[in-house]
Amino acid sequence: MPSSITWCLLLLAGLCCLVPSCLAEDLQGDAVQETHATKDDKEQPQEPAEHKIAPNLADFAFSLYRHVAHQSNTTNIFFSPVSIATAFALLSLGAKGDTHTQILEGLSFNLTELAEAQIHDGFQHLLNALNHSDNQLQLTTGNGLFIDESAKLLDKFQEDVKNLYHSEAFSINFGDTEEAKKQINDYVEKGTQGKIVDLVKDLDKDTVLALVNYIFFKGTWEKPFEPESTTEQDFHVDEKTTVRVPMMKRRDLFDVQYSDALSSWVLLLDYKGNATAIFILPDQGKLQHLEDTLTKGILARFLENRHSRYANVSLPKLSISGCYDLKRILPELGINKVFSLEADLSGITEETSLTVSKALHKAVLTIDEKGTEAAGATIVEAIRTLLHTNVEFNRPFVLIIYDRNTKSPLFVGKVVDPTQK
Repeated sequence: MPSSITWCLLLLAGLCCLVPSCLAEDLQGDAVQETHATKDDKEQPQEPAEHKIAPNLADFAFSLYRHVAHQSNTTNIFFSPVSIATAFALLSLGAKGDTHTQILEGLSFNLTELAEAQIHDGFQHLLNALNHSDNQLQLTTGNGLFIDESAKLLDKFQEDVKNLYHSEAFSINFGDTEEAKKQINDYVEKGTQGKIVDLVKDLDKDTVLALVNYIFFKGTWEKPFEPESTTEQDFHVDEKTTVRVPMMKRRDLFDVQYSDALSSWVLLLDYKGNATAIFILPDQGKLQHLEDTLTKGILARFLENRHSRYANVSLPKLSISGCYDLKRILPELGINKVFSLEADLSGITEETSLTVSKALHKAVLTIDEKGTEAAGATIVEAIRTLLHTNVEFNRPFVLIIYDRNTKSPLFVGKVVDPTQK
C-alpha cells in the first residue's frame, strides 16, 4: 500500500432557467465508438443509443430523489440526474474492480442487460444530442478535467473521455489552492452563463484531479403567462406555515389530468423546442405517497397519453437551488469504494492511490412568466366560458424537466417553500 494518498475532486453544476436568453455555446464532438451488433440486430431498426440508457437514467433519478427526500421533508430539492450520472460514468472509465462495478450499478445499470460499451456509447450520443438540440432551446453540457501539473492522465483514459464525453483537459497547480479554486469556479461560472458561482469553497492542496460537469438549460414557454395576471397569494408550506408568493395564472387549454395512482394532479407544460416540464401536485397529505409511487412507467404514460382540457392553472414564480454532498448520498446507492482508501482509479493516472475526496453538485431553477409571444391566447380565453378545472400549485409539489428527444430527465425537484433560496 503506498504511503501517500492523492485526491480526486468531483464537482457538478446544473442550471435550469425558464427564461429567454442569448444562445449557449456548443460543445463539439464526433462519435468515435461503435457498438457491435449481431446480424439479426442489423436487420431490425436500430434504437438510438441514447434511448437505451434513458430508462436507467430515470431509475437513477427517482432512486436518488427518494434518498434525498428521506433526509428532509422541509427543504426544496433540485438536481440534475443527467449531470451526476454523466460525471460518474466518465469516472468509471478509469475505475477498476469493485470500484468500477459499484459506480455503474449505483447509476442503475445492469451489466448483464447492457454492455459497458453500450452505456458509454449511450452517454456519447446523449451529450451530442443535448449539445446540438433545437436552437429554440438553450441546452448545453460540459465536462472539464483539471489535472495537477505534476501528474499525467493515462493516454487511454484521456482519449476515451475526450471522444466519448467531450471532456476538456486543463493543467493546473493545486498547490496554489486559491488560484486553482478560481480557475475551476470560473470554468463553471462561464459554462452556466454566470448563474452558478463559487461552486468550490475549499480545496485540498494534495488534490491531483478535479472533474467538473455542468449542464445549462434555458427554455421559453410555448404559451407564456401574462405578467399582469401574477398576484401575491398564499403558499401552504405545511399545516402550520404559510408564505406569500407571486402566483402566475392562466385560464386556457392545458395538458392536465388527475392520476388516481399518484393521488395527484399532473400538469405538462411544453417549452418551445423539445423539452417538457412536468408538475405533479399531490392531494393534501399525499406527498409521501406520490414520492413512493412515482416510477418511470407512470411518467411514460403521462407523456404518451396527452390530452388537453380547459383549466385555471396557478403556478408560483420562483427561484430555488439545491446543493448536495454526493460523498454522503451516493454510498446509500451502493457507490462507496470510490470515496474510500480502497478506491481503484488506476486507469486515470499513474498515481496508484487516487481516491475521490469530494463530490459536489449544485443546481439552480428559475421559473417566471416569460416565453415566446402567444398571439391569440387572450382571444381563446375570451371565447370560452365553459366550466374550468382549478389546479392551484399552492402547496408542495414535484417537478421534472424532461427532454423529449433523448427521453431523459434533465432535472428533478420538489418545491416545498418557493421563498426558500
